[in-house]
Amino acid sequence: MTRTRFSDPETATANLARLGDLSAGFVEQIAAVADPDTALTSLVSIAETADGPQVIEALEADPVLRQRVMIVLGTSRAIGEFWRRHPEYVMDLVGERLLDRPATEPEYREWLADVADPDALRVRYHRELAAIAARDLNAHTTFAQSSAELSDLAVATLDAALRIAAAEEADADLVRLAVIAMGKTGGHELNYVSDVDVIFVHEPVEGADEQRASAAATRMSGAIIRICGDHTAEGTIWEVDPNLRPEGKHGPLTRTLASHVAYYDRWAVTWEFQALLKARYAAGDRELAEQYLASLQPQVWKAAEREDFVPEVRRMRRRVIENIPAAHRDRQLKLGSGGLRDVEFAVQLLQLVHGRVDEHIRSPNTLEALRALTDRGYVGRRDGSALEEAYEFLRALEHRLQLFRLRRTHLVPEDPEDLRRIGRSMGYTTNPADNLVKEWQAHRRIVSRLHEKIFYRPLLEAVASLPEDGLRLSTKAAEDRLAALGFSDPKGAMAHISALSSGVRRRATIQRSLLPAMLAWFAESPQPDAALLAFRQISEELGDSPWYLRKLRDEGTGAQQFAQMLSSSTYVTDLIRRAPDAVAMLGDDEALVPRDLERLDTEMTAAARRHQVPEGAVRAVRRIRRRELCRVAMADVLGRVDVAEVGEALSAINTATIAATLRTAEATWSLEHDDRALPTRNAIVLMGRLGGHEAGYGSDADVMFVHQPLEGADLDEAKACALWIAQLIRKMLGAAGADPALEIDAGLRPEGKNGPLVRTFDAYAAYYEKWSDTWEAQALLRAEPVVGDPELCARFRALIDPLRYPEGGLSATQEREIRRIKARVDSERLPRGANPNTHLKLGRGGLADVEWTIQLLQLQHAHHVPGLRTTRTVEALEAAAEADLLSADDAHALIESWRFVTRIRNGVVLWRAKAAESMVETAADRTGLAHLLGIGQDHTEEMVNDYMRITRRARKVVERVFYE
Repeated sequence: MTRTRFSDPETATANLARLGDLSAGFVEQIAAVADPDTALTSLVSIAETADGPQVIEALEADPVLRQRVMIVLGTSRAIGEFWRRHPEYVMDLVGERLLDRPATEPEYREWLADVADPDALRVRYHRELAAIAARDLNAHTTFAQSSAELSDLAVATLDAALRIAAAEEADADLVRLAVIAMGKTGGHELNYVSDVDVIFVHEPVEGADEQRASAAATRMSGAIIRICGDHTAEGTIWEVDPNLRPEGKHGPLTRTLASHVAYYDRWAVTWEFQALLKARYAAGDRELAEQYLASLQPQVWKAAEREDFVPEVRRMRRRVIENIPAAHRDRQLKLGSGGLRDVEFAVQLLQLVHGRVDEHIRSPNTLEALRALTDRGYVGRRDGSALEEAYEFLRALEHRLQLFRLRRTHLVPEDPEDLRRIGRSMGYTTNPADNLVKEWQAHRRIVSRLHEKIFYRPLLEAVASLPEDGLRLSTKAAEDRLAALGFSDPKGAMAHISALSSGVRRRATIQRSLLPAMLAWFAESPQPDAALLAFRQISEELGDSPWYLRKLRDEGTGAQQFAQMLSSSTYVTDLIRRAPDAVAMLGDDEALVPRDLERLDTEMTAAARRHQVPEGAVRAVRRIRRRELCRVAMADVLGRVDVAEVGEALSAINTATIAATLRTAEATWSLEHDDRALPTRNAIVLMGRLGGHEAGYGSDADVMFVHQPLEGADLDEAKACALWIAQLIRKMLGAAGADPALEIDAGLRPEGKNGPLVRTFDAYAAYYEKWSDTWEAQALLRAEPVVGDPELCARFRALIDPLRYPEGGLSATQEREIRRIKARVDSERLPRGANPNTHLKLGRGGLADVEWTIQLLQLQHAHHVPGLRTTRTVEALEAAAEADLLSADDAHALIESWRFVTRIRNGVVLWRAKAAESMVETAADRTGLAHLLGIGQDHTEEMVNDYMRITRRARKVVERVFYE
């Protein structure tokens, strides 16, 4: 006995002695059950009844019967007590008798049809409950089948209780009464012990007095509650809970059909429609019940259109958790985080939102609904499978909790003995308590994670906010709706929609759930037609990728951002078309953070080294550049980065691209020359906007090529090597291809286009010493020697610093020369017909005005103001203000203009994938630009007025500071 599972061997030995001589097999079966002490105690109490000896004899003779009975007794003390009162019903478990017992709703109704009094009903109910438990615990049925059997037994019991109540009611003939099953009973998923939720509806028979009929219906409804809930010597069946009725416990117990309909039309709140999702006929007048369901079920599928529907459902779930006593939260199987209610609320929310147009997902049963949602694509296969497995485990655990005492509880016990019993009953043979808790907590975590993922999916709110006709995309009325949304070609849009959503494949189903929200988001932009076309093209490209539709469905933020990209930026759309996997970055805040130069340089260099031929290496580098351009542009469209961060990010991308391509070119020269070492060291000086960390989406890369022959190297060979490398870089980065080209412009080198493409360091030094002009010193203010040989870059920086930060500043002649050149630029380089007030670069108060002004101050004062020794425009302006070279107001005016004009310039490229020299003129471009910049597409005049005001103010500063 001490080696068995008996926790009290002495008592167990005494009980076995009271049973007489049991076979060894019998004792072993007792010892093997979940709680052998309880099983043995119950067996003794049965054996000591009048019919007990015959039961023990039958158990000894039938090993199958014995196993079935002992498993039940070892799991449920309450069923043992029932068999003590009625030992003859132990024989219900014999052979096929157990499996042939009533198990469907019609069979249960027939089984209870002759019950005439409440106690007889209680006995009959518990007899069937014991049989259901025996089938369940002996693995003849699944959890889902047992729950359905319990639900069907419950409605049959309600029907029998109503017959008993009607027999006792003198005015029963005056009224038709129907009982509607709600909650788990309505969903065919009842527990062993649960409140049975119902709603009563009645109608007076023709010619009857309405008040007398209503009173009779109320009395009969109350009698049903009493019959099922009374505690007697035969126990209780369960509590009947009518509080889901209109007005809850404060409302009348039963109403007429018209009163029900009127209430739901005018007063019902969101949770009441959610509750109706599980309504079904239970008892009484079936025709009346069907009329009730026909009248109210359609309203269930309109509940999602109620204002604030999705947030309200979410608030309800949060309130449930908040109302759990703190001491119970970690033990609550049903209501706590990661519990049954999390699964049920998530499933019901998806049903109510998407079930408006998809009848396949309207099942009142949680598991059936979850499977349908998974099959139809509303829940991912992996998530659906994990949620189903977790829900089945939690429900099975709930059943085991309740079976022992047949009491309604959802608290997982803390007592080790209780946990051991439950663990054993669920098949854990080793460390049953510990393993049960570990498994429970693992499933809790899964449910909690998936509940958050599904229940708080942003797409739900977007779909719920659409009217039903906006979800039925295949109707003729949809074209009218598309036109109303702003689609200029509704027929073409319908063709795209049809191509995306037609068919029975899961992909088409998911698209049907996505499209209503995507169309609504497209409609918020000036070009919804182009966005829909791009969405179709990208979806067809990525449709078979498992992550694509899953991301859009499960990560509604990503779907909304995707719609915003496609409808707001042709530039981003083109980049995504070239490489659709960029969609994966959307919805991930971390993925939309621009990468720094060091990280980009490392990745591009590693990618290039994986290729043996230069073309392949540079293609890999350009692919990374395209991805990073897309990352920055997407972050820009979403407002995640400001204009300065965009300039820094784009400059870092282009710098890393040039650096990786230089290394590739050097390696290629060496490979083509029998792995010889390079005869010269190479460096690339970044110039212009690239050197100033202010690159735009349409910017070329201004550079100068520098090399320094190694000591003892052949100078002609060194020169030829450096030139070959520079030309290869320009060729490979500027070549047409799937990824955007990067044009390398060396026009700022000494002597411009007439000078050699590549010079030695000494040649640069000689040129700057003899021939350098003031404008070249000005150009060097943006020079950044950072690519290539570090020592050569450092030497070049030391060479140019005295030129761009001249000791003593500029002479009066040099200042006049700069102003003269600027005046010529203003008058001669402004394109014919261009408006000097709106030209982005050369216009009044535009980029050139601001940049020339700060560059003049840098040349004048950088030798004694260290803060001015920067290539960045805004940083230099701030340093000038700090050094009192500019007033704070003047610096603010110049910075504001530079930022706004740069933002406009970048915005135009993002909007139409093509640069503009001046503020866009067409209404379409202005509308798109205003939308992209977040100003609002209805505020284009405001955008233009802001531009004119900001640049005018900057021009006044330029005239006063630059032109004196």
